[in-house]
Formats: sequence, C-alpha cells, structure tokens
Amino acid sequence: MRILERIEQIYAIGGGPGANRVGGSRGEQEAHDLVAGWFEEAGLSIEVDDAGNLIGRLHGEDPDAGELWTGSHLDSVPNGGRFDGVLGVLAGLEAVEGIGRRRRTLAVVAFRDEERGFGGSLARVAQGPLPELYVELHIEQGPVLLRARRPLGVVSGIVGQARSEVVFDGAAGHAGTGPMEGRRDALVDAAQFVLHVRDAARSIPDAVATVGELTVEPGASNVIPERVTLSVDARAPDRERLDRLVAAIGFEPQLLTEPAAMDGEVRAALGGHPELVSGAGHDAGVLAGAGVRCGMLFVRSQNGGVSHSPDELTTPEDIELAVDALTAALSRLAE
Repeated sequence: MRILERIEQIYAIGGGPGANRVGGSRGEQEAHDLVAGWFEEAGLSIEVDDAGNLIGRLHGEDPDAGELWTGSHLDSVPNGGRFDGVLGVLAGLEAVEGIGRRRRTLAVVAFRDEERGFGGSLARVAQGPLPELYVELHIEQGPVLLRARRPLGVVSGIVGQARSEVVFDGAAGHAGTGPMEGRRDALVDAAQFVLHVRDAARSIPDAVATVGELTVEPGASNVIPERVTLSVDARAPDRERLDRLVAAIGFEPQLLTEPAAMDGEVRAALGGHPELVSGAGHDAGVLAGAGVRCGMLFVRSQNGGVSHSPDELTTPEDIELAVDALTAALSRLAE
C-alpha cells in the first residue's frame, strides 16, 4: 500500500533507532516539507498558519459550510514509533483523495510540536478560523483493542490531566555517622509519597497516576538526601474523578487540561466499533476544548500496545480497515 511506503519514508527521517523528529527540529521540518509535496500532488491547496501547522484543503461546493478537518502530527518523541501521529496525517490524505469534492471543504492538517507538553503550538490554531468538525485517526497507545481482539475502536472521550512538581526537604548528613533515629531523609519521605500516589489512583475507577521523574540532592551515595524533587502526572476520564484524584494525592496542579468528550454525531459516523477512553492526550482534545466538534478512531496496536518506542506496531490489514472507516466517516460528515 502507498500509505505504508510513505510511513517508512517519514520514519527514515532523522536516523534511528526509532523516529527522531522532535518538535522544532530539522527532522520535523523535513517531514512537513515531504508531506506538503504529497498534498500538492493530491491537488490540495496549501496553507501554513502562523504556528507552522500545515493545512491542505480540498475546497467544497458550499463556501459557507463549516470545514471538516482530519489529520494529526508529524513530530515524535526521541526514539519514537513509526505510526504515532504520522498514521493520522497520511490516512487523512488517503481518505480525502478517495472522497473527492463534497459540499464541505475537506482539509488534512499536520499540527506542529504536538508531542511537547499539552499540545505544543496547536493551541495557537485557536487564534485563526477553526473547523466545524475534526476527525483524528491514531494508533491506540495501549492494549485495550488487542485484548478485545478488535481492529478498530471509537474514542468516547480523552482524559483530563493534572501535572505538578513536588519537593521534599530533609537534612543532609554523613551516611555512615548519622544515626537512623532522628534522620530527616528526604528520599524516604518521597518514597512514601510515591506509594501514596499509586494507592490514590487505585481508589478511583479508571484513574491513573504516575511519578516519572525524581531528582535526589546532593545525589551522593554516602550522603543522606537533603532534597528530592519529583513529578506527578494524574489522569482521569472526567473532571469529577480528576478532582477527586488530585485531592486524594494532595497536590496543587501546575498544569491542567480538561477532559474532552467526543461529539455524538462524529462518534456515530465512526460507529460500529467498541468505544474506549483515551488515556493519552491528542490534538482532538485541544480542538474540542476550543469548541470544535471532534471524534477519534483508534487502530489496534500490537506488541502489547507499546507506543513512543521503535517497537510500536500495527498491521497492514488493520491500517487498511482504518483508512476505509475514516473515509466512510468523512464522506458522511462532508455532505
């Protein structure tokens, strides 16, 4: 299939192992240039907005009808997977080419810098004209569809996220001469907090929480830790559970994104597949937060659902099914 060949061309950018097109890098720009050429070959008009997002439009018959966008991102984490983001952009191009001109303007978009923070420069797209509808195809970054033995799934919503940095202070001292009684070991306090984070998430249905970064100071093997700085990433499908999770952990979020429900009409157009909640943030979540009616289609991930890794995998058969389902949904919504 042509889409598989194009995925490999983009995957080769930046050199291995894995995908290496970090937001703002030369590799991300090279990918955008390559895809812009494919947009032109397909007869799409090209726009690059102030944030650097690439938009290829197939203008519709009714200029007053709200636009229908599809796509994803082309940047990657270091040593990332070949399908993350890229699959959505290229599947969108295949779908729009297959549909042809309809009442609504159809557009394929490649957002910039999605893998950094909460959507990177995507938030700046809200300063310009927004589409009425957005549909995103993405590889599932988890094992739900694999375990269910289903190739495709429709996303009902995207979790809300609360992130923060937490600091524990103690007192430095010699590891050999400081008695255990009376020590103020910051790492011991931090370790207890990590277990507390785990238990708090387990107490709330479908919530998750992670401590993924930890810095110990002064960081010497023979010194009692004086300070520990760690990260907290808490996620839940709705605001009520997210608030409960934050309260149960006991931290003040420094970054917060609201949960995003997917639009009922768009979900119906993608229908016939099991529904699931996305535990990862996506471009669709940012656009939904800006008032765009959004929907997402997940394609099954192999290798246990691993993502952000060179081991990320889906099959040609599932990709073909996904492109067909996306094409059918866009065709319905474009009328």
